[in-house]
Amino acid sequence: MTLFYLFGGVAVITSLLVIAQRNPIYSVLLLIASFGALSGLYILLDAPFAAVIQIIVYAGAIMVLFLFVVMLLNAPHEDTDLDIRVHPMLHPGAMRLGAVLAVALVGELIWALTNSNVSGSFPAGPVVSVATIGRRLFTEYAFPFEVTSVLILVAMVGAVVMAKQDSAAKGKR
Repeated sequence: MTLFYLFGGVAVITSLLVIAQRNPIYSVLLLIASFGALSGLYILLDAPFAAVIQIIVYAGAIMVLFLFVVMLLNAPHEDTDLDIRVHPMLHPGAMRLGAVLAVALVGELIWALTNSNVSGSFPAGPVVSVATIGRRLFTEYAFPFEVTSVLILVAMVGAVVMAKQDSAAKGKR
């Protein structure tokens, strides 16, 4: 139980720090730490495949892509006068929606903690193997899988084009 609280605390703290950072490089690195803590939680849930996929796909591939794009765009920090406190120009409707969502989250957490399964065991269900997941991924879901990879490639090319246009505009000044 100690490891659960440790991994959960690391995941929550690093996730909060991701949105509080002004430096996007630190934000990306904290997000990788958050993904690592989530993979630790998956291991505690006896889901090693999900833990490995979390590390390989998210921390290994997508976050490296984000880091590459952030470094390519050369964005050292966020240029804003806003700080952690609520900005006075923030729309009141957005603040109300945020308050409603916060209350809903707290209610959901209370419900989940009071109605938790005390035995700690999961109900018996169909066992899905890694081979089954792989077979379905590359047969039934091959098209969405490939579309996602093309979309990521297009995003990278777009970032390169935007960075090149920005550097060309700075050269004309």
